Amino acid sequence: MSDLLDQEDLAAALKKHPDWELEGNTLIRVIEFEEFMEGIDFVNDLAEIADEAQHHPDMLIQYNKVTVTLTTHDAGGITDADLELARRVDNLVD
Repeated sequence: MSDLLDQEDLAAALKKHPDWELEGNTLIRVIEFEEFMEGIDFVNDLAEIADEAQHHPDMLIQYNKVTVTLTTHDAGGITDADLELARRVDNLVD
């Protein structure tokens, strides 16, 4: 199990990932696509990455928007695994 990030590390990480918001014990990013199928392609790509990493985000699809929520459930909050997946999400989108 990964260690939870302290507030200082979390604040520094959010500066590196400005599209993510802290909400409770989770990181959330809402990504808007031009078309529905672009969002579906993104979800499929992220699903492969997440499965490979054995760290699975919550994803909500709302027409052309995908909300990605990251947390490490067994640690009870945000860990380095969440930051790595956030980085990989950013790389897919940006």
